[in-house]
Amino acid sequence: MTNSSEYLPPKVWTWHTENGGKFANINRPIAGATHDQDLPVGRHPLQLYSLATPNGQKVTILLEELLALGHTGAEYDAWLIHIGEGQQFGSGFVSVNPNSKIPALMDYSGAKPIRIFESGAILQYLAEKFGAFLPTEPAARAECLSWLFWQMGSAPYLGGGFGHFYAYAPTKIEYAIDRFAMETKRQLDVLDKQLAVSEYIAGSEYSIADIAIWPWYGGLVKGRLYEAAEFLSVQDYPHVQRWADAIDARPAVQRGRMVNRVSGELSGQLRERHDASDFATRTQDKLAVASE
Repeated sequence: MTNSSEYLPPKVWTWHTENGGKFANINRPIAGATHDQDLPVGRHPLQLYSLATPNGQKVTILLEELLALGHTGAEYDAWLIHIGEGQQFGSGFVSVNPNSKIPALMDYSGAKPIRIFESGAILQYLAEKFGAFLPTEPAARAECLSWLFWQMGSAPYLGGGFGHFYAYAPTKIEYAIDRFAMETKRQLDVLDKQLAVSEYIAGSEYSIADIAIWPWYGGLVKGRLYEAAEFLSVQDYPHVQRWADAIDARPAVQRGRMVNRVSGELSGQLRERHDASDFATRTQDKLAVASE
């Protein structure tokens, strides 16, 4: 391990706004709104404010899966929140999620509006609301929720840890990359061992545990995160690969990945979603452009 210089922390940390890095313009050590900005509200009871990051994909995938099962009450409006532009710090968004992170959900279906923030909480709320993708038998439910919360606690090491230092940090720090690469591979091994004895993460049935874990770890082994598949030798996790491919093939997952997406191929982007027909319209627009 080599370091060109050694950093000595001061006795008291101070915020240097020009600290570099991809997200330096939106990161800050204080909470709350930076500007007034109301949130739009569509015609459906469920109003989602999000972006198609792995955390955002969890919710749109679940909503599309619920609709595929025939739960018409899961119809939703998905509004795009440009986190790179700081829209998560608008007053309307902060009123839904005081932590200023996507996704955030409002449910207007009852007598009193309900706000839900943190992706794991949204998944559990929707699964309980519609009675799907969360087992009711106590042992199976405990297993599912244990893996759901495993993801919530583990993925920050993959994203904010490995992803940041490997892909986004202005300086490549060997110690930081090695530390978080080791932890990411350990987590992949945890999943691989579980999936060696189980079709899905929490058992024989597809659940919100899979929906939570797949956008992060499935995306990683499918080569969609940080361009790090070769670096992490993802081929060494065959059971994760098998599981990732199976979920990747689900039509609802494919639709959910498109919603609120602003990167990649245009054919895979549906920046806002207000009706199921939006997917068909998007396909027609793509075909029209291709024929011009």
